[in-house]
Amino acid sequence: MIVAVARAVAAAAVAWLVLGVALASAGAAAEDGRASPGRVVSIGGAVTEIVFALGAQDRLVAVDSTSRHPPEAAALPDLGYMRQLSAEPILALEPGLILAVEDAGPPAALDQLRATGVPIVTVPDEPTPDGVLRKVEVVADALGLADRGKALNARLEAELAALSAVLDEVRTRPRVLFLLSVGNGGAPLAAGRGTAAAGIIALAGGRNAIEDFEGFKPLSPEAAVTVAPDVVLVSDRTLALLGGEDNLLARPDLAATPAGRNGRVVAMDGLLLLGFGPRTPEAIHELASALHPELSLATLAADE
Repeated sequence: MIVAVARAVAAAAVAWLVLGVALASAGAAAEDGRASPGRVVSIGGAVTEIVFALGAQDRLVAVDSTSRHPPEAAALPDLGYMRQLSAEPILALEPGLILAVEDAGPPAALDQLRATGVPIVTVPDEPTPDGVLRKVEVVADALGLADRGKALNARLEAELAALSAVLDEVRTRPRVLFLLSVGNGGAPLAAGRGTAAAGIIALAGGRNAIEDFEGFKPLSPEAAVTVAPDVVLVSDRTLALLGGEDNLLARPDLAATPAGRNGRVVAMDGLLLLGFGPRTPEAIHELASALHPELSLATLAADE
């Protein structure tokens, strides 16, 4: 395992170097002979992160409200939530290209944009390592930066391989319950199969506590006790709104669970955790470190 990790880390270092050379030498010109589209609108937090990672942030004229990283993205005009877009403000920016994650909408707004002839590239959003690489490839190709995309993907593949080499050795995989909309008056929403939460939990060496349904559904107090999570996973924002871990675990639906009895809560930045963008290795590392404190992941992070 040590040899495999060392090789993967070395590959990551080489990929970082290749990416740096590509960014330095390519400039603003297209790298595959095609025209580089200017005045880009990015819809989807991970999509925006990829644009920045490719060094094309100078082309961005607006983003959606989920585009919170890097901090420079917050300085750009905000077009609102990615599923509640309006065509008129986007058209007013005279974009040359719209990059939209596949869940963006509503469909009527996107149809209105297409009818004007503005190119719209739909970016797939599969919560898997291959999905991350495909997302980068689609964005890079749309921007005319295929070489930069290949270099970025080489680095991501190496980092993901290094993490996988360590986490494949995990024997005990805690049951992790990811919750949304906690404390909003109704039952919290739990992440089932096929969600980004389930995907990142598995990659970090855990088991999603919800196996009986797909997507997000309300979780009753009885169901919370039945699924018996070892760890409760929430976003930083959720935990802040609740006033901290003690208030979260004091809830009757969580207090009687193993997580409640042992005080095991993990809170992470929502976009980092669920975005499946270029920071996915960082998200896996952070969550795995919390789930498996016995592993020597700190050394791996330093080497990366």
